Amino acid sequence: MNLSQKLARKIIKKSFDFSVSFIEKNHDMRPYKKIVFDLKKCKEDTLGKEIANCLDAYGLNLVPKFESHDLKHILLEYKMTPEDEIRMQAFMIGNGNYSIPSFTIFIFGAFLLPDLWKTFYKDFKKGRKTKSISNWTIEEYANRNLKELKKELIESRLNNKLSSTINIIKIVKMGAFTSILSGIFGMIFCLPFLFSSNIADLVGAGFPFIGGAILFVGGLLILSNLSQPNKRILSITQTN
Repeated sequence: MNLSQKLARKIIKKSFDFSVSFIEKNHDMRPYKKIVFDLKKCKEDTLGKEIANCLDAYGLNLVPKFESHDLKHILLEYKMTPEDEIRMQAFMIGNGNYSIPSFTIFIFGAFLLPDLWKTFYKDFKKGRKTKSISNWTIEEYANRNLKELKKELIESRLNNKLSSTINIIKIVKMGAFTSILSGIFGMIFCLPFLFSSNIADLVGAGFPFIGGAILFVGGLLILSNLSQPNKRILSITQTN
């Protein structure tokens, strides 16, 4: 990491720290401290307990009006670092969280961290494939098992990927059948001319006949490859 990249991360961190401090000074923090106190009473391995542990580890509190922010950090496994903060916003925008704060934070971070643009795009795509969590709240999910919630997100991502793959397979199948039918039609149309004694007819019909045969065989090969769904699904599962 070069000097400019380190400086960019420091600027982001200082900006976040200042924003959080400003918000806390202008709000009564007692209700939010009570929420954290209640979260500490949650059972082990629940989302609420992990949020409380994380806040303690970083010496932080819930940010007023942004209580669900830390929920997403824990659930999506993004660390509380400048780059991971921007990565999470990229994910959430892809996930459908079209809020002014989310766009503002992302644009600000993306401008200062051009070295992570590819990573941000991957996070954005991951957010698009995952079930929407933009409206999840601590009150609703604090007592849910964290592993189960993460499993739900992974399964939703996999199901979306499988759905997209199935749609692509349907399109390819239609193309394969079209190729086969076109090939058969072409060969039948050219077949009578292949028995002609006229050289021009033989040459004129020969090439289209070969083209039709190629379309026919190509379509059959495609259908043959598509007849192995278990292998395709296994490969998709392994890439997740």
